[in-house]
Amino acid sequence: MSDLMYRSTRRADDVVTASRAVLNGLSADGGLYVPESIPQLPRTMGEFAKMDYRETAFEILKCFLTDYTDEELRHCVEGAYDAKFDDERIVPVTGTGDDYYLELYHGPTIAFKDMALSILPYLMTIAAKKQGIDREIVILTATSGDTGKAALAGFADVPGTKIIVFYPKDGVSPIQKLQMVTQKGANTCVIGVDGNFDDCQTGVKKMFTDAAMKEELAAAGCMFSSANSINIGRLVPQVVYYVYAYARLLSRGVIEEGEPINVTVPTGNFGNILAAYIAKKMGTPIDRLICASNENRVLTDFFESGVYDRNREFILTSSPSMDILISSNLERLIYWICGSSPERCMALMKELSETGKYTITDEMRAQLKDFEAGSAAEADVFKQIRTVFGMWEYLLDPHTAVASRVTDAYRDATGDMKPCVIASTASPYKFTRNVMYALTEAGGDEDDFDLANEMSRISGVPVPKAVTELRGAEIRHKSTCAVDEMPAKVREFLGI
Repeated sequence: MSDLMYRSTRRADDVVTASRAVLNGLSADGGLYVPESIPQLPRTMGEFAKMDYRETAFEILKCFLTDYTDEELRHCVEGAYDAKFDDERIVPVTGTGDDYYLELYHGPTIAFKDMALSILPYLMTIAAKKQGIDREIVILTATSGDTGKAALAGFADVPGTKIIVFYPKDGVSPIQKLQMVTQKGANTCVIGVDGNFDDCQTGVKKMFTDAAMKEELAAAGCMFSSANSINIGRLVPQVVYYVYAYARLLSRGVIEEGEPINVTVPTGNFGNILAAYIAKKMGTPIDRLICASNENRVLTDFFESGVYDRNREFILTSSPSMDILISSNLERLIYWICGSSPERCMALMKELSETGKYTITDEMRAQLKDFEAGSAAEADVFKQIRTVFGMWEYLLDPHTAVASRVTDAYRDATGDMKPCVIASTASPYKFTRNVMYALTEAGGDEDDFDLANEMSRISGVPVPKAVTELRGAEIRHKSTCAVDEMPAKVREFLGI
């Protein structure tokens, strides 16, 4: 069987193997890599229902990463999903009525980014060997809060790599910031940016496509790669947990094989819900893909109108990982619905860059019929946290609360009562202050760690090690910069 190849969303002649796509991160023209075709599930759902998470991951990854050997993939999976996760199931699925929360936060940084970023360093180091790369790989990443720490934890002290993370210095939670700025590892660098996540992401993408900077790095024996969800090595591992979630419901008798479910995903950069879309296209019986936004409802407006318009006020919310107006992964979906035409996709992305908006055709909109979209106001997010805890004694973080609230609104509007898997993307302890405010209206001047202890007392859920180990941890990364200073900071860290 021939290898599954990957194409750039912006250039027809950029066709590479999976390992090269993982290594590059981003196409030289700024495009994102997509598989030439989406493979079908290699097993029946009945067979998947008998597998644990590692076995499921191996089967799905093997479909996409075809130039990796079985032995290499098993090594990656076993190294990634091990005792660093605090639940042996890796991804528990917790039911509350018709909702099933897919708990993606049991990894070392208590957020869903661990699911992919625990395996990406393994995929990348193997890819470098396959491609005969002897240069140092510089992971250049922008974060809205969770990717940064998960990438830092994954790549810290990995030989042959350095990692540089840019974050909006006033746009992440106190715990998220502490997790990043206390990160150990001689090869790590964390920089706060005077701007929002979109500024960080745009700055990083500019450096990836800067030909002069690329030559500077090559002369210094380095090359850029990405740990953002623009990297196909981030996206493919996320497909796994949607297949796994369906199989878990099947194994419990919640559904019969082939019976459809809905999936709701709190959505910012569009990677997580795109992974659910790919799982559906592979044959997972998912009906509606419900895209949940916070008050930065650029995606909700897009699905409702066919117009993507980032020309609006940027709102800082209690769910900072969704405070995004440029959803990079949407480009992959746009590519597919415009007939896999890099020329048409490139034209829309150029329009977005130059005017801040674009409009898709009616023909393209018709291909979005799998998606529903909704948004949740801040007051409703806090109310949802309080309501779900009151009814089920189950704690939601603000991002998951957005998805939970949008799910309820969708059911009220449609009467669709299919079982719904809700992606629970972060531990409530990552956003202790906001969760405690929702529960008790406390949290004004109180210490975050004291609030965490009080939340544990109220809920009976232990404070995760990822939070307790931050108390008194040394602040190692104190650097900040303006948006236009980002390239200089990279050169400074790399000594070029």
